[in-house]
Amino acid sequence: MIYELLPPTDTRVLSSIAPFDIDVFKKEEKIELKEFVDNMFETMTKYGGIGLSSNQVGKPYRMFVMGSHSAIHKGKKWACINPTIVSASKQTTRLKEGCLTYPFLFLSIVRPRKCVVKYTDENGDLKEGQLDGMISRIFQHEYEHMLGRNFTEHASKMKLDMAEKKAKKMWTLVQKRNEKANK
Repeated sequence: MIYELLPPTDTRVLSSIAPFDIDVFKKEEKIELKEFVDNMFETMTKYGGIGLSSNQVGKPYRMFVMGSHSAIHKGKKWACINPTIVSASKQTTRLKEGCLTYPFLFLSIVRPRKCVVKYTDENGDLKEGQLDGMISRIFQHEYEHMLGRNFTEHASKMKLDMAEKKAKKMWTLVQKRNEKANK
C-alpha cells in the first residue's frame, strides 16, 4: 500500500511525535507492524526517497524507514522505531539534502558526520550503533521529523528563498511535461 505524502503546511508534518506504542498502533492501524514497515518502504521507493518518517504520511508513530538504495550500504534497509541520537561527532560535513515533503527543494546543510544511535527495529530488537557518512545524515534528517522539525530550519532565509524559487521552477516544468504526455 502506498501512503500519500503530506504537504509541508500540514500540522502533522510539523508536530513532535509521542513514543511508539505497539498496542496503540495495532488498535489504530489494524495491520501488523511488518506490513506497515513494508508500506513505508514501498511509499519511500515510489517517491524516490532514501528516508521517510511516519508523520510525513500522516501517521503519528515515532518511527521512520531509511536505506533501500543500492548506493547506500549495498541496499540495506532500516526501520527505526523510537529512535534516539545518543551522541554526534564534532566533525561535520556539508552536503545537499532534499526531502520528500518538499519536492525539488535542495539545500546545502551542515550536519555531524557521525552519530551514535539507538532504536528498536520492526522485530522488536533494540539496536545501537555508530553511523557514518550518508546513513548518519539520513538518520539525523529523519530523526528531526520525529521532533517536528525539518531540514529547511538549517538554512538561512536567503538560501531557502533561492532554493524555493528553483524548486517552483522545476515543479512547473514537471507539470508541463506531464500535461504534454497526457495529451
